Amino acid sequence: MKLSEIKDLLKCEVLAGADALETDIDTAVASDAMSVVLASPYPRALLITGLTNIQSVRTAQISFISSILYVRGTRPNDTTVQLARDNKMVLLATDTGMFNSCGLLHNRGIKGVI
Repeated sequence: MKLSEIKDLLKCEVLAGADALETDIDTAVASDAMSVVLASPYPRALLITGLTNIQSVRTAQISFISSILYVRGTRPNDTTVQLARDNKMVLLATDTGMFNSCGLLHNRGIKGVI
């Protein structure tokens, strides 16, 4: 599924990486605990989180994840967004909760991390 489709499905605001929305995503990891994400490095995965501090971007970098979806109406600060831009990451934000976001994506074929 392309990030542009995820953006439309979840009514996301694009915070960074608008030029990379045609990137394909096939897996997602959803957690506010960055230690869980670090244990699951999956290229082409989407990180789904409500954690908006700079550690979300740093954790994604270490885990080879280039896209983050912030849920529950959370938005990262300007420093976090700039770090993502500097590292060519896509940041999306939705008002949809984590559970519903995961369910909608799963119904569209996105697999969870095992």
